Amino acid sequence: MIISKARKNHIDVTTLVVVLTLMVFSVGVVYSASSSWAQERVGESGRLLGNHAAKVLVGFFLLFMTMQIDYRILRKISKILLIAVVALLFVTLGLGVMIKGASRWIQLGAVGLQPSEFARLALIIHLAALMVRKQELVRNLSAGFLPLMFWVVVVAGLVMAQPAFSTGAVLIVVSIVMLYLGGVRVKHLGFTLAGIVPLLLLYMVSAEYRMRRVMGFVESITEGNVRMNHQVWQGILGFANGGIFGLGPGGSKQRDLFLPEPFGDFVFSIIGEEYGLIGTLAVLTLFLIFLFRGLAIARHARDDFGRLLALGITVSITLYAFINAGVTLGVLPTTGLPLPFISYGGSSMIVSCLMVGILLNISAQTDMHPRLAAEAGEVRPLEPVSEPVVGKVY
Repeated sequence: MIISKARKNHIDVTTLVVVLTLMVFSVGVVYSASSSWAQERVGESGRLLGNHAAKVLVGFFLLFMTMQIDYRILRKISKILLIAVVALLFVTLGLGVMIKGASRWIQLGAVGLQPSEFARLALIIHLAALMVRKQELVRNLSAGFLPLMFWVVVVAGLVMAQPAFSTGAVLIVVSIVMLYLGGVRVKHLGFTLAGIVPLLLLYMVSAEYRMRRVMGFVESITEGNVRMNHQVWQGILGFANGGIFGLGPGGSKQRDLFLPEPFGDFVFSIIGEEYGLIGTLAVLTLFLIFLFRGLAIARHARDDFGRLLALGITVSITLYAFINAGVTLGVLPTTGLPLPFISYGGSSMIVSCLMVGILLNISAQTDMHPRLAAEAGEVRPLEPVSEPVVGKVY
């Protein structure tokens, strides 16, 4: 089902502008961050620029295409999407490309696919669909809550098995938030967290490299930079170099092989170095605006599925953004989470754009911007808004 012509222009323009600004900004940042690395590795400073620009263009296309498709279709195919992603996660464990000790990618010719990113979107869609389908049963342990948690455990477990602890942990956090706002009993969530947290802690210390990261973070707090992770320390030096106003576009020094692969998870450090405190605050402000607009879209959504879907998407993207910023600033342990819309990486860019397209489609079917409709001479009767089964979801 495609949105009717009368509704096509009612998207939340603020959200669209914020996302497009971040994506366009990323082209210059990734080029600057990757130039020294690309020159050293492949002898061509602009090699990653072309790749990233192509991914941004694909992201633009997918965002605008997804924006035109009625989000309610996803409710009907949510289980198919999730089963397909689970199958991809199994394939990744068996046949995935091993990089830095982790099997997280499937290589399809010249294209690398990271199924865990797609699992994030598929899980959000299916949880929203299940909670709407089960309605009052979400408050029942065996008939509602446990079937919901089954999918969370399966998807997060397969992601952590790659291993990708931080991605799996964020999947659990986003799922818990959705379940809470969807009306699940707090005591059920409390007992679940009481069981999951110890397991996550055991998993976290089960591998030497994860233990080193955690201990390095703890020691950096207690002993200062003497024990700080090299990558984090170099990233913090980048922020220090930038000061308030930054060194200017292309002026980074840390990109010159001091900071390993600065175009990926630590691209925020390059933003801090080249654009200073003002630039980093501007980027964080854009993500805050995205958060507030996403919550507003969820609040005005016409059905429970739209509310929960908008909430899951909004929480997922902003959580990724602020965790990434926290890691590069040294206030959180090192993870492998990218900065949405900016970090170099095709799967992250594509999934983030698909999420935003869905979010904008939800906004297009609300009455958040009635003046736009009136100015265009478009008049349509108000549709009844279904109330959530258990209180309003915000």
